[in-house]
Amino acid sequence: MNLMNMDFKNRFIEIYKENIKREGADKLLEYLCSRNCDFFTAPASTKFHCSYEGGLCEHSLNVYDCLKSYLETDRAKEKFGLSFSEETIAIVSLLHDVCKTNTYKVSMRNKKDESGTWIQVPYYEYNDTLPYGHGEKSVYIVSGFMRLTRDEAMAIRWHMGFSGEEDKKLVGNALRAYPLALALNIADCEASSFVEERNDK
Repeated sequence: MNLMNMDFKNRFIEIYKENIKREGADKLLEYLCSRNCDFFTAPASTKFHCSYEGGLCEHSLNVYDCLKSYLETDRAKEKFGLSFSEETIAIVSLLHDVCKTNTYKVSMRNKKDESGTWIQVPYYEYNDTLPYGHGEKSVYIVSGFMRLTRDEAMAIRWHMGFSGEEDKKLVGNALRAYPLALALNIADCEASSFVEERNDK
């Protein structure tokens, strides 16, 4: 793990420990830091946002920052009345994509270099051995360690918003019923579309 990834890992752990205090949180963090989990070295995607070692942790922190920023706006606070605890904000943002742990593996493929010579380069291949969906899989994993509130579970479950594969009417109903889900979706979109490095250009 390089020094930058260590900085992201240290910041993640610091925010986690400072804000997430409920029963089981320590066991979940222990799992995330264990050899059985690649959360701190995994990419966030195969070729899109943060598609490099440590990208998943970096993306989670970016979503945390974006969500905090959104919820601190006058519009969110005064017009929409959005107010959530620091613990809830940390949980939904830092843990919304734990479903991606242990799903990426490094493979090799052929690619021409600048001189036109074929060389082998590494790339990430997606291999989900627990095909439980996306947001719902994160809820499932987190719930195995600690209890989520309904708002937290719904936010994590629906954080993909309309970019997921679900029925659009169902997505709309969920985002209207659970404002934290919409806020997390906005933060996730902002992080992945504007804040982070993309390799698909």
